Amino acid sequence: MSTAPQGAETASSGASRHDRRRTRTRQALIDAAREFLATRGNLDISIQEITDAADVGFGSFYNHFPTKDDLLQAAIEDALEEHADMLDRHTAHFQDAATVFAASLRVTIRLADSHPQIAGILSRTGMRYLNSDRGLAPRALRDITRAVTDGQFDATTPPLALAITGGSLLGLIHLRLEHPELWTPDTPERFTEQLLVGFGMPRGLARATARKPLPDLTTGPISGP
Repeated sequence: MSTAPQGAETASSGASRHDRRRTRTRQALIDAAREFLATRGNLDISIQEITDAADVGFGSFYNHFPTKDDLLQAAIEDALEEHADMLDRHTAHFQDAATVFAASLRVTIRLADSHPQIAGILSRTGMRYLNSDRGLAPRALRDITRAVTDGQFDATTPPLALAITGGSLLGLIHLRLEHPELWTPDTPERFTEQLLVGFGMPRGLARATARKPLPDLTTGPISGP
């Protein structure tokens, strides 16, 4: 059996180390940008601040992103991917669309406690979040559409229902971050119940659906109805 020349193997190993280093540097920039987005939004962040926080040379920035806006978009998408993975894991054991929708809302509302950085990013980049094809928005639209088809909701225009959901949800997350004194432990459930009723679900069923057991958001999904 033939083997690759030793020099070729060394070159391949070197390329692999280089790729790993590039990946680490890129992720360090994204992680730093995420923290700035969560705490300050994207209006007054300089590239120098980001590279300093990431412990990356200023000149290295442009090896990974053409502009600051490209990095900020990548940081938002990175946070949305993490949120999307969280939603999929924590709602996998639910079956009907309305329950998945309700659980996704409650998981998202509680991000301020379980994942405050993501909550800060969603609060401060709301419009990008509402228009994204990642995170909660596409999943909520899918579940609203299914719930309408299954007769659980009577919202005749799912995109309008999604806009109502997204706008009110972002407002609630902002309230949790800025005015925690107005928060009560069952705020996510009361909010979700009201939204389900608004979409045509009977009050009793909405109350039960909004209070089905959720997993511990710091660990993983649970078995449940």
